Amino acid sequence: MASPRIVVVGSANVDLTTFVDTFPRPGETVFADRFDLGFGGKGANQAVAARLCGAEVEMVARVGDDLFGPATLEHLDSLGVGVTHVRSVANVSSGVAPIFVDPSGQNRILVVPGANGHLLPDDVNLAEPLIRRADVLVLQLEVPLETVYHAVGVARAHGVRCILNPAPGQPLDLSKVSAVDYFIPNETEAEAIAGRSVKTVADAEDCARGFVAEGFRTVVVTLGEQGAVMANAEAATRVSPFPVVAKDTTGAGDAFIGSLAVFLAEGAPEAEALARASLYAALSTTEIGTQKAFASRQTFEAEWTRRARG
Repeated sequence: MASPRIVVVGSANVDLTTFVDTFPRPGETVFADRFDLGFGGKGANQAVAARLCGAEVEMVARVGDDLFGPATLEHLDSLGVGVTHVRSVANVSSGVAPIFVDPSGQNRILVVPGANGHLLPDDVNLAEPLIRRADVLVLQLEVPLETVYHAVGVARAHGVRCILNPAPGQPLDLSKVSAVDYFIPNETEAEAIAGRSVKTVADAEDCARGFVAEGFRTVVVTLGEQGAVMANAEAATRVSPFPVVAKDTTGAGDAFIGSLAVFLAEGAPEAEALARASLYAALSTTEIGTQKAFASRQTFEAEWTRRARG
């Protein structure tokens, strides 16, 4: 079977991760345990996850003309992610994300968009031949909304399955994105978009049904260690979590999105694709970092088989 073709229109960042026992108060300086520099950005993370799961992947993105720009291109290329449509912006920094991780593995993230803010609808138009041939187009919200809205329209025009991960959460014109096939926020993003509390599985189900009522076909609200809830016009179901010992949850949502795109493109039934993506995301939390914590397809399949037997 030919490898699925995935196109990701989105962000590429460099992650600057600090592991801390306590967070400093205003005016206070504290020592941290350790520091890690890695490649990230929701778009790039999802592209790498899809690539590691066996897809042919192309990115449409922007980087800065600083030290991080060429390094990002070299990194993506080394992993086999296509970078023909990843262009540099003069006199602009690359996107960076300072990340702070506490002892439980929970993270707090600041994002400086930099060159990601210069990814425009024209960049999508230049990549339209790629998108037209794709099995799945994947989108997030770390680039201008006008670019996301335009990309949704291009996908619809060519009948390409489209996944939108509305992260980071922010107000959206839902009428401009409701044509996507899968709308996948986490609980925080769902709260920001819907303007309602999403703390429990029941909250997530109600929120997902609300998005379906707004015109979305399929909505998946991810809930971290509580799993996820999927809703469409017919029903709402829970996606059970896979228990792991988490070291760092950074990038787990991106692992879920990138792997799900591949499993769906390969023709897995929806319930199985969601379950597989849930395990792939859980495995990413057992290692430190984002992209370098993502499992290979071989490692994932071995764990999937082991848990199925168990």
